[in-house]
Amino acid sequence: MGIKMISPQVLNDWLKEQRSIVLIDTMVDEHFRAVHLSGAMNICVYEIVFLENIARLIPEKSREIVVYGSSDKSLEAATAAEKLAGAGYLNVSVLRGGLLGFKALGYELEGEDVGILGRVEPSIPQEDTRYTVDCEQSVIRWLGRNRSSTHHGNVRLNSGEFGIKNSSIEGYFEIDMTSIEDIDLKGDPLHPQLTAHLKSEDFFFVRLFPRASFTITSARQIEEIPSSLPNFRVQGIFELRGLKNDLEFFANVSPLMDGEVKIETHFDIDRTRWGVLYGSSRFFEHLGYHLVYDLISLQIRLVATVVA
Repeated sequence: MGIKMISPQVLNDWLKEQRSIVLIDTMVDEHFRAVHLSGAMNICVYEIVFLENIARLIPEKSREIVVYGSSDKSLEAATAAEKLAGAGYLNVSVLRGGLLGFKALGYELEGEDVGILGRVEPSIPQEDTRYTVDCEQSVIRWLGRNRSSTHHGNVRLNSGEFGIKNSSIEGYFEIDMTSIEDIDLKGDPLHPQLTAHLKSEDFFFVRLFPRASFTITSARQIEEIPSSLPNFRVQGIFELRGLKNDLEFFANVSPLMDGEVKIETHFDIDRTRWGVLYGSSRFFEHLGYHLVYDLISLQIRLVATVVA
């Protein structure tokens, strides 16, 4: 879209000359507070009201604007420039190299924590650390399907503990199958029937098998992966309805505040491997509207705290 690039040297000269430009930091607010260029205003490009904020603060579309981000590896400045050009701003430039390139040439930066530029994103602890699962903050969501509809709900964790050592995880988790609930039919007269159906021998037979469990046999970190992608490959034994089978999935493991760790994953399981056969056309014929697809989708979010 004809967006111009400007070098750190040229921008530094412009700042010294007090040239009449609008300098925009496109990063999130907390990053701006930590480090920014002198005289910059913070208008985060990730906000859905980015262009509305721009229009309010910079109504003149002929103004000379320079946008910058963290580095050339990150697209926030280029994205902002494209949005501005598309909105009719006529004189937009992107700082080549971003904050990191500006700093590399020894030019001055401002903020509460300028060293953030040389710091990698938080990673999982490398020392031997043990965690216990906070069952109140953690949740397992399920989704089942048939030809005409879907049902979804939650099931609660009963307990869980795991350890992290040398970028590997080992641990054990127990699920309270008596807590399984449907959400989408709440308030419908059929809701109690579906809940009872799920708890019956047709599905999870919770009277005889009130607990399910997952034991990690291997969980290794995937190196050099962006934090928005799963960074662990997890293998283990999943026990449900008294049957044990191997289970493998990919998960995001990330640190939170105050020593907490979050594990998040989503994957499908074939319920028939654990004896949940109701409505499966692999085991019953002429099911009609009672047909239920074999795959169940699980979304799991675990929050865990360091064992004292």
